[in-house]
Amino acid sequence: MIVITEPHLHVEPAALAGKMRDTLCLTWEERRWTRKRVVTTGGREIGLALPTGSLLRPGDVVAVEPDWYLEIEGKPEPVLTVTPKDRAEAIRIAFDVGNRHFPLAVLGEELLVPDDTAMEQLLTRLGVVWTRRAAVFAPLSGGHSHEHGKSALDGHLHPGGSGAAPPPGPPTARDGRS
Repeated sequence: MIVITEPHLHVEPAALAGKMRDTLCLTWEERRWTRKRVVTTGGREIGLALPTGSLLRPGDVVAVEPDWYLEIEGKPEPVLTVTPKDRAEAIRIAFDVGNRHFPLAVLGEELLVPDDTAMEQLLTRLGVVWTRRAAVFAPLSGGHSHEHGKSALDGHLHPGGSGAAPPPGPPTARDGRS
């Protein structure tokens, strides 16, 4: 059994040429599991031993073997879908969903939230038209980047390398702390 310890491998497409693709098809909740035994679509038993807080994303390659590789796929799951009438409505919905600590995904012009009674009540209370359907749910998340050391906001390198808060020390006019 292969044990996966990293949520994403940085692999050039050329390195996968000629290898058989196997997949692990998981719902959003399953992609958040960090410790579990799973079976790939090709029948391979895989162990997940990921760092706490890891999230597997559709398209991530998590294993490369001599004759095959393993890629994560999103499994369609029940969601509530809203097509906001304008940008202001989209922002209002996103704010209210986030204010309740629920995840939100954007798929084209649609906003997707988990099919949950609390979300159903919220969307109804907001007076927006929503539908229930199955879709791959890949919520927005803050700061995920495959280029470590670059800011998730502007893509540029910043002192400290992570785009994180300024290092501790006395405040300066340049960093705006007081």
